[in-house]
Amino acid sequence: GTMVTENNLISSPSSILGYLQYDYAFDVYDSQIDAVTCSVGASHPMLVGGTMITTIFESIYMHGSATARQGAIIDPGEWKRKRNILRHLPAVDLTFGVQNVFIPPESLSYSDTGNNMCIPELEGGRVMIRILGGIADTGEEKESEPSSVSPVIDGIKVIADIGVEAVCLDYDSSVMEFPELEIFDGAKLKTLISGAITGQLSGHLRPQTLPLSSRSTTGPNRKNPLEAYEVDFSTSSVAVKIKECSTTLGHRRVVVPTETFIGVKIVESVVDMSLEGKTQCELSWDFQGLSPILQVTKPGQSPAQAMHENRRQISILIPPLRQGRLNFHVSSVGGIAIKEAKTSREDREGLYDWKFFNALVSPDEESPERLLKVVHDKRSMEKLLQVLELINADLHKIMRYVLTQIWRAKEIFDQEGIEGPGHAIPGHKLARLISLFICGDVSQVAVLVPIIRRVTSGGGLDVVKVKELLRQHVEAYEEWAPEIDRVIRWVAIMLDPMVSPQMVVEHEVPPLCEVQRHAAQFRDIPSARELYDRIQDKPQLPLAVSFSNLLSGLSPYLSFSQVKYVLEVRRQRDWQPSDLRRIRYVYAVKKKVLDISESYGGLSFLPQSFLVSVFLGEATRASMRASRHLKKNKRSLNHQWSSTSQRPKKDSTLSTLRRRRMQAPKANPLGDIVESSEEYIATPAGLVSRANLTDERVNMDASEGLVLNLSGEFELLGQYELGDSLLGPADVAVLLQAGLTSAMKESTVVQLNQRMLLDLIATQPRSFAIAVLAEIGNNGGQGSPRGLTSALMALLDLQQSSFTPVNRLDMHALLESWLPGFKIPRRSDYMAGGRWARQSYYEAIFSVAKGIIEDAECYIALKSHIQQARYNSEDDSLPQPREYEGLATEDIGLDLGDSCATLEQKNSKLMTSTDLAKKKIMEADRLGHGILTSLIKDEEDTKKSGKYKLAIKAYQEAFEACSRVLELDKLAFQTTWFREFYNRNYDALMISSMHSNVISDVDKVRHWFSALRRGSSAKTVSQTGHPLLQLDDTIAISSAECKISPSSAPEEKNVFEGIGEFISNIGKPKSKRSLAELSGVDVFENPEQYGDQILIDAIIDAIVYRVQDREKLKNDPLVRLLIPNPPGKYDFAIVSAMGVITEGERGMELNDSFQRVKELRGVELVRSDTGTARSVEYNAMKIIEAIESVADMGKPYGLLGYSQGCANALMAESLLLSGSPKQRAYLTGPRTRLVCRHLMFSAANGSTHGPAADVKAQRLIVMCEEFFKYQQGYFSRAFASFVLQQLTNFMDSAPFQKGMGGAQSFLPDGCRAFWREAQHLPHIPTCTMRGVLENHTLPESLEMISHLLTKQSGSALHDSQVHVYDAVGYPVYCVNRNGRLLKNCAVGNSAIQRTHHWSPLSEEVEFVETKRDQLQGSFECAKDRHVFPWIDVNARFGFIKYVPEREKEKMSDKGV
Repeated sequence: GTMVTENNLISSPSSILGYLQYDYAFDVYDSQIDAVTCSVGASHPMLVGGTMITTIFESIYMHGSATARQGAIIDPGEWKRKRNILRHLPAVDLTFGVQNVFIPPESLSYSDTGNNMCIPELEGGRVMIRILGGIADTGEEKESEPSSVSPVIDGIKVIADIGVEAVCLDYDSSVMEFPELEIFDGAKLKTLISGAITGQLSGHLRPQTLPLSSRSTTGPNRKNPLEAYEVDFSTSSVAVKIKECSTTLGHRRVVVPTETFIGVKIVESVVDMSLEGKTQCELSWDFQGLSPILQVTKPGQSPAQAMHENRRQISILIPPLRQGRLNFHVSSVGGIAIKEAKTSREDREGLYDWKFFNALVSPDEESPERLLKVVHDKRSMEKLLQVLELINADLHKIMRYVLTQIWRAKEIFDQEGIEGPGHAIPGHKLARLISLFICGDVSQVAVLVPIIRRVTSGGGLDVVKVKELLRQHVEAYEEWAPEIDRVIRWVAIMLDPMVSPQMVVEHEVPPLCEVQRHAAQFRDIPSARELYDRIQDKPQLPLAVSFSNLLSGLSPYLSFSQVKYVLEVRRQRDWQPSDLRRIRYVYAVKKKVLDISESYGGLSFLPQSFLVSVFLGEATRASMRASRHLKKNKRSLNHQWSSTSQRPKKDSTLSTLRRRRMQAPKANPLGDIVESSEEYIATPAGLVSRANLTDERVNMDASEGLVLNLSGEFELLGQYELGDSLLGPADVAVLLQAGLTSAMKESTVVQLNQRMLLDLIATQPRSFAIAVLAEIGNNGGQGSPRGLTSALMALLDLQQSSFTPVNRLDMHALLESWLPGFKIPRRSDYMAGGRWARQSYYEAIFSVAKGIIEDAECYIALKSHIQQARYNSEDDSLPQPREYEGLATEDIGLDLGDSCATLEQKNSKLMTSTDLAKKKIMEADRLGHGILTSLIKDEEDTKKSGKYKLAIKAYQEAFEACSRVLELDKLAFQTTWFREFYNRNYDALMISSMHSNVISDVDKVRHWFSALRRGSSAKTVSQTGHPLLQLDDTIAISSAECKISPSSAPEEKNVFEGIGEFISNIGKPKSKRSLAELSGVDVFENPEQYGDQILIDAIIDAIVYRVQDREKLKNDPLVRLLIPNPPGKYDFAIVSAMGVITEGERGMELNDSFQRVKELRGVELVRSDTGTARSVEYNAMKIIEAIESVADMGKPYGLLGYSQGCANALMAESLLLSGSPKQRAYLTGPRTRLVCRHLMFSAANGSTHGPAADVKAQRLIVMCEEFFKYQQGYFSRAFASFVLQQLTNFMDSAPFQKGMGGAQSFLPDGCRAFWREAQHLPHIPTCTMRGVLENHTLPESLEMISHLLTKQSGSALHDSQVHVYDAVGYPVYCVNRNGRLLKNCAVGNSAIQRTHHWSPLSEEVEFVETKRDQLQGSFECAKDRHVFPWIDVNARFGFIKYVPEREKEKMSDKGV
């Protein structure tokens, strides 16, 4: 080869003065090397096993050229970093390869992970690699080079052709003892795979295409090649043709057909240097029309050596599964999602298409239905039963019985025409189905109906009758009596009403950060508001060095949105370079962790541990290097290291590995060989756990008031000590939880990841460990004891099999060192034969979890302090309307266009407008009541009179006058006179909306009202058992009917008082043409035949629950006049947040109503992509994403919440208000701003269902634990451990933990934490909608939970989910400043309606709709009343503005 170099110092232009221009050329002409022997060894002193592979490469060749790219320059003064080599990639066209690669048998190559040993063999391998970059292809194809290679200008592209004629992998793996399956101690899983490999691997390293505008501090750093480059792996493929493959476990063996083909192709994959990006792959397989064979012999015999007649065998796969192809996507966090194959052939239809495999790997909402179809396929299940029969007779018997019952149940459903739950819900139908299933006939229907009625009425399960029924008709009852008895008791717990702790009113509940004992610890830590103020101060100048350092150190404790904001709001040159690097790194880590927090656990995230380890190792090492504890006490740690381990002179890695391999045949081929003296590595977590075991931990010296921590530092009590890790407590919690739920938790990679995280925690202050434990149960929330309990059980059983025994952690000791005063329970003490066998291990861990959450209160206060900006303290007075204050002292209450006017002029103008509005209202009411009698008596003539038009005009003038008052004072709607008038209008528009629906006959409203009227007119009996719900009775909420005591009952005056006192003093004219004259006539069948007033009376009587409200509405002229808003489009958008069970942005709740309001008023809808049974914090972030979409439209918006969606919407508002200035602008911006709220059947104050279900869950878990203790006498320890491990895995799984987060919002602790920290705007009016169930409005699907709620709470005044006194727009049980503020905003308290909690739903509940529901129109209600009155009342008073004429033209052009 030849090489030419040339260096020139550049003198011009001045922009690159001082740079060095260089050039070189390097040519290789058919260079060859005969052979090279390469031995690669890898071992870790803390891990068992090791790897040593010796490979011989024969006939190595190379040819090509490499030159400097044109105009290549270098800065001689730049830092010498390895990453900078990417700046100087050559122009290259280089080919090299190996014609023969093999592993010599005498090399004793092996790979040992501790759990399994692999002996590799390789022959006839070949590799040819071509490297291209910076130059175009010459077009000359050389022999054996890859063909069809396009020219590569940017970056470097590597193309490798590989081929192996024969490769053999011989595995020996340890398996857990399982006597029930005839797997005994010492059994080995032996696998032999041999075949041929072909493939082409391609990787293109190139600069990313970044826009010039991406120079923000949050985007890729152009100066750092590791951030500005990406790699394209597209078109890579590998194919394996198996010659022999078998897996043997004792007397069982699986043999794969010869010539089996398996191929993987990367269709598209482009990832940046941080592995951000998505990868689409294609997997194909072909067993050549055959199936893998399962062979079984008698125990003690080998299937490979047994005679044919002594060996039973069966094919495993049915024909549809013996060949196939599918696509799968790999996300940036290692998630696998199987998709339809589109690239190679037609999609395979039927049961076993791509959806089937996706149901197994990455389940979605369609997966249960898909798997159920497979279970119902007898051909497939018969094949499964045949396989199970060979594996284990008992397992086959159980599965045969289960499948037989499933098939029998399906046959019964088909015979009875059951196509959905709605067909089986009626009690008589359910009794018939159960009788057919148990007895084979309908003879027991009469026995079952009373049992079912008792359950649906809330009385619980009749255990005695159920046992007697099963004893008479179930053959296996006597044999399995104890087990059946326990199952019945489990079912009884689930169905019986449960007494739970009642919520009580707590007064003066300030945010935790304002509690004195916590606030005193944050003296030196700036609050979120201070951070925002300082970072925005003097934007033209760089940040002060001290503040830059402070914010850099605090960044791991900040939220992701905060870190993103501080990077975006300041230029790169404003920061100290080291601080900017740290914050950018924290930002990148938090961004990755945020993705992982929603995507971890299960088979669908198998590759995740490998992706996590890429950045986790760097983050933990960098954190521990920066730790002042380790720096200041290096000598101390070195002393402990040397005293703990007296290590001899260390041999080379290869020498140690060869010695192990030579000893393996004499000892244990799986690498269980222990060196004569195992080496102990003193890691931080190991030191802490050992110190705790030997009582070396130093306790607090109370006389000095100091704490001596592990690092030897003294810290003053009362000052919160922050950690210096690059990972915050929330980040560590997510990564630790991802490892605990990983499907590969036994792999070395996952175990090393977990160990690195534990070591990182051990280097931080004790408060950091408590914070991590608090976050791990409910990441981002207030901490869930039940979620933390499940995580602790998994953490205490942390898998450490890859570590040598001396380097394994005692997790109990480690946790006890972090939690002084806690004794961590050990599972063995609570198993059968243990010293605490009569007690519950779960309850013991649960008590520890509650203690941890209590200890973490200071950390939660810290989060509130630094993550939530507070603009008012708890002691600040509430903002008041100017009419009450008398002076204009705050901006929030005054908004005058004339900024030059004096305070006296402004107040004078406001008082004048207020007096005018009051007079307009009084005058309008006078005129309205003046025509009320004649309007009811002679509607047609009255509407033609001038008084009628005059009254309507007077009310319209009153609306306009009120709007002018609001323009002067944003809080004017909170005055008594205004809120009463607002509420009257809300009720009037509610009746008007339903009246319009009846006239237009939308949503089958006429049928619904007819059913409502029939039910409300009948003599019914309430759910409490006494005749309360007659039409003319007065229903009042008293303390006797409520579940709370009179002393703690919330004030109800403002809740139910609808119209002002001046209305009640006016005479109440009675209609001479009342509904009594139309007795027996259904006015809703033909409403056109009757006047508006008769229809209004009928609507009020049918829908309004309380007699007082009905009378007030009937005698209010606003209701009678049906005054509409002026025509026009509203400048407004709705951000909806639906209930606990929702499909998010794909939901259909109130879809028709939203469409109508868009057509009529131009109102846009953005559905929040909230999740089912997810935490309030998660759903709030999804609502914020929807608000950001509205910001793109540039529209004001309102928040519409339903059920749990009310809490989610209120949380979103609180997060934005306490967030960064950018987030706060989404609430108070000039265009995009929040203008109103609407809470339908609000569950923001929780529900009695929550604590009752929590008590039931606790009892069920304890009962299950007792059952397994009982079964220990019948099963092996291995089986018991296996079952307990699976239960632990389930309770710590991602779906279970996320569900716990969702359930927390219904519990008293969750509601208290939410309302305690919440902040809301004071000038936003809140409307609410509440309902009470009666017998004629109760859907059959809600019967049981409705009656359970009545019995569990002691009150029937609910909608089946929440009580009327809880479904308000402010906190009831947590009284603080923000609660009083929200109560002042709650001006739209609609009259309580006769309806149920599912009133907004229609298509979503069709599958549970019964014939009775259809007859009474349970779900065919007036949907518009949930939307139109709220929007119209706020438009009437000016909260919602009309679209200007110019904007109308633009909207019409867009088709709106």
